Amino acid sequence: MRSAAEAVSEAPNPSEAVEIAVLDDDADFRNYLEDTLKDEGLYSVRTFAHPDDLFLACEHRLPDITLLDMKMGGFRGEHVLEQLLSAHPGLCVIIVTGYPSLEDMRATFKMKVFDYIAKPFSLAQLRQTLKNAVEQFGFGRAMQDRLRERLGHRIKMLRVERAWSLKDLAASAKLSVSQISSIERGANLPSIESLLAICRAFDKRPSELLATIEF
Repeated sequence: MRSAAEAVSEAPNPSEAVEIAVLDDDADFRNYLEDTLKDEGLYSVRTFAHPDDLFLACEHRLPDITLLDMKMGGFRGEHVLEQLLSAHPGLCVIIVTGYPSLEDMRATFKMKVFDYIAKPFSLAQLRQTLKNAVEQFGFGRAMQDRLRERLGHRIKMLRVERAWSLKDLAASAKLSVSQISSIERGANLPSIESLLAICRAFDKRPSELLATIEF
């Protein structure tokens, strides 16, 4: 019979709150989003009125999702967006604007934003958009699960960029095809030795590889 300690140690890790950053110059709207999203019980929320405050916060701890207003008085949303994605290419950004236009929508999607919501929007619309982002990016999952998936995906992308097969990478890294396959699928994290071997195969430092997955 297992002890209580053994049962706890085998229990799965609980899901983590999805962290959302909100940049908007309207204090009432910021408060509305913060209260509404926190009441959902799935999200933690940080709100910002000034882009510089958001940039600084992102340097300390990157949010999972950023809700970005495009019209903020003296600040141009597209410039803020450009700075954000330049510093954090993998960041999930959802545009929120009270002045929607097809031209702006096309421009922001070219910059690889996740979605575009026009004010006023319904709570159901906001919930669905966030749900879509959470599912696509795997937010809210245990940190080790997300690390496995992101690292595996990045290794696969590096392999594809070189037009290598699984067998090619396995031969270069001196690992088995099954090892490489399980790492790319996110089924297993590579050991330190395997990670070093894969990095040598791509002629990259481990720090370079880890930096590209924004983890």
